[in-house]
Amino acid sequence: AGLSPERRAALGASLPLVQRDYRFERVWFWGCIQGVRGAYYIAEGLGPDRAAPRSRLYSLNCLDWSLLTPATKEMLALAEQVKGRFQGDPSFEYSLAEINAEAAARLIESGKEPVIKEEARLIATIEQIDRAVGIVPRGAFVKTPLGSVHENRHFEGLSLVEAKKLSSYFHFTEPVNLKNKTLLEKADLDPSTDFLDSLEHDIPRGSWSIQLEKGGTVVVLRSLLWLGLTFYHVPMTKQFGYVYFGTGEKNLDLPFML
Repeated sequence: AGLSPERRAALGASLPLVQRDYRFERVWFWGCIQGVRGAYYIAEGLGPDRAAPRSRLYSLNCLDWSLLTPATKEMLALAEQVKGRFQGDPSFEYSLAEINAEAAARLIESGKEPVIKEEARLIATIEQIDRAVGIVPRGAFVKTPLGSVHENRHFEGLSLVEAKKLSSYFHFTEPVNLKNKTLLEKADLDPSTDFLDSLEHDIPRGSWSIQLEKGGTVVVLRSLLWLGLTFYHVPMTKQFGYVYFGTGEKNLDLPFML
């Protein structure tokens, strides 16, 4: 999976304009969700605080970008009910009456239509993927005493030995397991760099595949839970990132495949 030269050229021209128009500090190309009739190209805009909620935009042609609204709990719950491929049309409506009669009844009672638009499903899916498999190397970001998160200027990359370990990578989202650790376990952690959850305790175990490519000069992590997410890091350098090229469907069969 990848981008054609035309798409790359379009992104190279349009993303700097998005950064300027929306006044983002940085813009990342997040990836592509492939639908039946078209594809959604996703970008994320970042502000000074890297841990703050990110602004997300989508495009159908890599030139014209539309800002997505933030994901809500209700949106995430409804999107989990929808199964199957994306259509590639943001205005397409899924009927909840066919998917989940209880959820549809609740919406009718509250005076809302029992439908979910594909755009809402897209917002929820991007949020789910970022929470579950959006990762960064340990030490790439630091937390200030005031609570904001910034890129670590002193980060020079992981060593090759460290880069092969799952414990050297963190979920770049609100920590969950960290709060459950005992004081004894927290004693060895550096609060400025170890403020996120590491990948070593991810459930199900074995949901990450680590490979060395280009003669051991690039470490690649692939998620088996969200097929299509690939993270790379060049050891001893500041180069790292992840991209998603997939159908936007979670691999629910993974526990039976491991």
